[in-house]
Amino acid sequence: MTRHHVHFIFGKMRLCQPAHNKEMLRSLLVSSRRSTALCGRQHHHGVDSADVQYDGLYPGHIPTSPIQKALLAVGSGVAALQDPYRHDMVAVLGETTGHLALMTLRDRMRGDPEGYTILTERPRIRLSTLDLSKMASLPDGSFGREYLHFLEDNRVTPDSRVNVKFVDNEELAYVMQRYREVHDLLHTLLGMPTNMLGEVAVKWFEAAQTGLPMCILGAALGPLRLSTSRLEPLVTSLGPWAVRNGRQARCVFSIFYERRWEQSLEDLRKELNIEPPPLTITATSQKATLDS
Repeated sequence: MTRHHVHFIFGKMRLCQPAHNKEMLRSLLVSSRRSTALCGRQHHHGVDSADVQYDGLYPGHIPTSPIQKALLAVGSGVAALQDPYRHDMVAVLGETTGHLALMTLRDRMRGDPEGYTILTERPRIRLSTLDLSKMASLPDGSFGREYLHFLEDNRVTPDSRVNVKFVDNEELAYVMQRYREVHDLLHTLLGMPTNMLGEVAVKWFEAAQTGLPMCILGAALGPLRLSTSRLEPLVTSLGPWAVRNGRQARCVFSIFYERRWEQSLEDLRKELNIEPPPLTITATSQKATLDS
């Protein structure tokens, strides 16, 4: 792929609508598959087997070279900065930049008995795996009932999380998938809605907890989209609380949440060493108020 082609693709990504952006990425990925296959034929002898065993690592996996990952990271990063709600672009950015952080998270999960069980059993958080009627019957204050309240109040669904494609390690791909599917559970644990202020607070927690470049970038640039009145509580209260708890909390990916629905939210926070939020933010408003 020539430099001219790279500039052409990223120029299109900046100017086109989301549907066209996907077409541009698809064009790059087609080139990725062709070049990977060509390299495999040309350099099969004398190359580490880890460099040629890309195909079929997991369903939906798309192999990419380091250069292609860099191109995807730049292109998706530009698109995500223009529109933070472009979850497809945010997903590509996370997958193409998070290898080292994912290795660290994987090792933390391996070192925890509950985390090791998760890596072994590979649970998924989807509507098809949730017993919503049972969760609705749980008392208020239980983790499962509060999670259901979160989904209803914010009008979100766990099925909105896209599947991982660009992580070239099957186990690390699952760790990234688990991160995505646990994200809404973190909103519940932290008491944060999905408006911009709540999302930025969660990103600050995730940046401190995971070290994922995507989270660090979101934590750094997210505040730029807040008004002065909404930035003030983030800087003085929510932000320091989120970073402190992200650093001190137990690995939030080592919790088998599917077996904790009946546990009280308060007890689960204590177990994870997460302090209650210092501010109350509603799902329908970005107004934050100090808890008394």
